Amino acid sequence: MKNKTRVVRFEDHLNKEYGVLGTKTRDQYEEGFEAFKLGVMLQEFRKEKGLTQGELAEKCGTTKTYISRIENDASDIRLSTLMRIVRDGFGSKLRLTFD
Repeated sequence: MKNKTRVVRFEDHLNKEYGVLGTKTRDQYEEGFEAFKLGVMLQEFRKEKGLTQGELAEKCGTTKTYISRIENDASDIRLSTLMRIVRDGFGSKLRLTFD
């Protein structure tokens, strides 16, 4: 028997599950996904810098638990805190763009 798996474009899946862009449910999904991406980016950058969560927390004046919560998308992060993590923890500059 042949496998009749149908390939669905990701955008079509999102439209079906969360609605089209601009709907409340889809906007909530998109915001959550951006927060998730930010956590992953911070975690990858921290690892590239060879830092543990505890070392990063100490450098930027927060706790290991808070760093973990950010990386695992369990906590909203204030812009000022994000800037401090990037500046003091990583020794880098934060650059934001809009599209």
